[in-house]
Amino acid sequence: MKNTFVLLTLLTFTCTAIGQKVNKEDSTQLRNLYDVALLNGQSYDWLAYLSNEIGGRLSGTVQADRAVRYTETELNKLGLDNVWLQPVMVPKWTRGFKEYAYIETAPGRSSVVNICALGGSEPTPPTGLKAQVIEVQNFEDLERYGREKIEGKIVFYNRPMQANLIQTFEAYGGCVDQRYAGAMEAAKYGAVGIVVRSMNLRQDDFPHTGAMSYGDTPAALRIPACAISTNDADYLSSALTLKPDLLFYFKQSCKTHEDVESFNVIGEIKGSVYPDKYIIVGGHLDSWDLGDGSHDDGAGCVQSMEVLRLLKETNYKPKHSIRVVLFMNEENGLRGGNKYAAQAKLKKEKHIFALESDAGGFTPRGFSFDTDDANFKQIESWKPLFKPYLIHYFEQGGSGADIGPLKDGTIVLAGLRPDSQRYFDYHHAANDTFDAVNKRELELGGATMASLVYLIDKYGIKNETTEAKN
Repeated sequence: MKNTFVLLTLLTFTCTAIGQKVNKEDSTQLRNLYDVALLNGQSYDWLAYLSNEIGGRLSGTVQADRAVRYTETELNKLGLDNVWLQPVMVPKWTRGFKEYAYIETAPGRSSVVNICALGGSEPTPPTGLKAQVIEVQNFEDLERYGREKIEGKIVFYNRPMQANLIQTFEAYGGCVDQRYAGAMEAAKYGAVGIVVRSMNLRQDDFPHTGAMSYGDTPAALRIPACAISTNDADYLSSALTLKPDLLFYFKQSCKTHEDVESFNVIGEIKGSVYPDKYIIVGGHLDSWDLGDGSHDDGAGCVQSMEVLRLLKETNYKPKHSIRVVLFMNEENGLRGGNKYAAQAKLKKEKHIFALESDAGGFTPRGFSFDTDDANFKQIESWKPLFKPYLIHYFEQGGSGADIGPLKDGTIVLAGLRPDSQRYFDYHHAANDTFDAVNKRELELGGATMASLVYLIDKYGIKNETTEAKN
């Protein structure tokens, strides 16, 4: 009995010592990653070039192609094992001349307002479109008013983002349907156009674009769609209470073209133990055209590139193959994400983990995970390692749009979660520019992503361990 007690004591001491050693090794590696990112980071310089020298990168444009070539060149400079371009056909939509709009309360009495065409919208007639306006909050209002009151008018969707929701992406999700499906629904009642309140929690004069869809609406019945700034949305709503029969005029010359070829940009470090099992980290290289796409999603792309650079700079030799994937066409089609997943399935590649950064370059707060309880419990055990960096948010939930198509019941999907309170001030608007990104916050995000990738690579995922035993 005494010998058994001594043996158990020694075993406990040995296990504790091993645990402390592992914890110390991990703490040291995370410290190294943050040190390199903050003292000798590359992400901010990459973003400066993407934003200031190339600019907005709407899929199918010359700027998007330049971004592909630039990031391919920069990844090659890192000395990765493989860098390649994955072809993908993408939609091409152009905005044309700057949009113009005004509110007319009486003949010769008008006020100019700030609008922009929604991505994928039809143009107005060459001379513009002028009609009375009916204000609604949702699709139920359309049904309540019916064709009798809507036909021949412009539908004004004025449902704001819910300001008391701390999770701003939840607020965004609660009203983005009016932007995406608003034209499709209004056309059913004979509307001639739509104006949508910008998806923005701040009061300003920037209209915010974004993807919209006509669904199966016949081409002849498709109506033009634009977004209006939050300040001007409030002005239009107030004006309607005083003058219900006012007229709204807008003109836009956007156009949809034939699909064109573009590319996902991929770089890889081969795994030393499991070269045929893959961990990926990425963001989307395309952006809308109003600003230069610094937050959405230039930040996510350069942070993802930085992950591989940080692992190499700290001389870490990954067990699994680690890829950075810069996806093309997230904004208006998700073609890049779908193509990558389809090719991975075709090649029977085993992906165990995917991390996406597509929520801006603000201060990182943590991650959300799309995974089972067993894997989440393991990941939660790493929270103390992130505490010194004020990273505390580890929640089960969504991940990212581009990595979503990889979901297969075993892969762990994750999304970087920065502080989101200011994100929708810039999202899809002309003020999403390089000056809105803080260098330190951007670099902290890259180091945080690299830290999680390191831990996943070192310890694996639960179903991977089970498969290895079987």
